[in-house]
Amino acid sequence: MHAAARRPDDTPAGTAPPEREMDPRAVQLARIYSLLQVTVLLAVLVLSIWLIGDVLMVVFAATLVAVILHNLAIRLERATRLPYWLALSLVVAGVLGAFVALFWSSGPAISEQAARLRAALATQAHSLRGQLNASPLGRTVLDHLPQSLGGNEAGGDVGVGSRIAGSMTGVVSQAFGAAGTLAVILIAGLYFALSPGLYANGLLRLIPPGHRPAARAMLVVAGRTLWAWTAGQALDMAVVGILSGLGLWCIGVPLALALGVVAGMANFIPYIGAFVGAVPAVLVGLSQGTREGLLVLALYAAIQFFEGNVMAPLIQRHAVQMPPGLTILSQTVFGTILGLPGLILASPLTAALLAVMDHATPPLDETDRLGPPDDQPGDQPGDPACDQACDEA
Repeated sequence: MHAAARRPDDTPAGTAPPEREMDPRAVQLARIYSLLQVTVLLAVLVLSIWLIGDVLMVVFAATLVAVILHNLAIRLERATRLPYWLALSLVVAGVLGAFVALFWSSGPAISEQAARLRAALATQAHSLRGQLNASPLGRTVLDHLPQSLGGNEAGGDVGVGSRIAGSMTGVVSQAFGAAGTLAVILIAGLYFALSPGLYANGLLRLIPPGHRPAARAMLVVAGRTLWAWTAGQALDMAVVGILSGLGLWCIGVPLALALGVVAGMANFIPYIGAFVGAVPAVLVGLSQGTREGLLVLALYAAIQFFEGNVMAPLIQRHAVQMPPGLTILSQTVFGTILGLPGLILASPLTAALLAVMDHATPPLDETDRLGPPDDQPGDQPGDPACDQACDEA
């Protein structure tokens, strides 16, 4: 009687009730809503980068400066047991003192050599343009180059979207100029380093409470990665600059000091910076003669071979290892979107993003990895998995 009177939707005690099927239209609407959320978020992100890219680059550059100062102060604090604020003050004083000492001792020589280098490069560019104009093929090349690159083609009209983007992203540069922007970066970086927890905690308050532990871990990973990349790249720049200056001095090329400084500073941009730093030296060498130009080219090739095959593996063993293809692609993408600041800061930004993504995503299983055929299960001839895949194909 009781069993017959039980309602169809009743379930015995101790068992879970059957799951009710959701309305297919509700499921579809939920998927569309999630897709719209992601689309709007990506659109806002892309539009923000497009309109205020310069401002974002200033913020990232200031963060990079803060990471450098903070880590130097932390190491000094641990070594001397000084308070953090005093250690940071000593670090800032040491950095400023090093720059003042460099410009006091070598500033006039560097300025004179830089002026001579600029005049020599202008002379070489004018001579090269005259030689190109003297030949039909050279005139064809110049006719297809814009005037900003020394060509004969006049620049085209700029679209409305480009003018809007340029007016928005150029606010910082137009208001302060290059020197003012650099001052803003250094001052903001100093304040970030003075109270890193204040700004990091303020950023974490913008994150929903359930995601704050993961966001905090990502901030720590990004900060460590930026410090490791900067430390390794600073060592690499110092080695390239010293070797370039000494090599040019031994060859007898003028402006060796300025050219060495240019080579070292340009090496902040991996791969592309090597070519940028070599071009002025080769042009100055060619102005002295073909033999000197070839010697300078051979010198820079040897330095880059040493840097890529000896220095880079040693640095990446203790710093950040980035795939070369991804490094060049990131420089192309950020340089195209954000201009010169994006090109300069592409590598540290990509290194931080890779570290955050590696921390946020689970590692691949061995069966999911791609690699040489000998290392993958199921790729050997006679393997049942391989034979089944071949039969299905």
